[in-house]
Amino acid sequence: MRFARIVFIAAGAWGIAVLTPLYFLLDVTGRHYPPPTAYPQFFYGFLSVTMAWQIAFLVIGSNPARFRLLMIPAIIEKLGYVVTVAVLHGQARLSAVDAMAAGPDLLLGVLFIAAFAKIPTSDHSGG
Repeated sequence: MRFARIVFIAAGAWGIAVLTPLYFLLDVTGRHYPPPTAYPQFFYGFLSVTMAWQIAFLVIGSNPARFRLLMIPAIIEKLGYVVTVAVLHGQARLSAVDAMAAGPDLLLGVLFIAAFAKIPTSDHSGG
């Protein structure tokens, strides 16, 4: 359980650290891509949903055995993004440099699978 606790708490902390600056970098993002100011509801909506998942990772990390089933959508959250990026890259709609940004999500998805596999299906600790 220690492994799962570390993986999910680290994922949540990392995600919060990486995503929080995006709330203040709307203009910088718009210099490299179509301006997010043209669709702020999607930009900030994405950040809100993604930030909620970072909090969910912290919750999972607080008691991995109790929240084991929540690891399944957490895995889908990570690997869903990786598959999306891979497909876009395969269609030549995303550069290799931009596709490499999915690397941490791939690593975390694999670690989430390992954590899920290591947690017993029920908590036998009596608590």
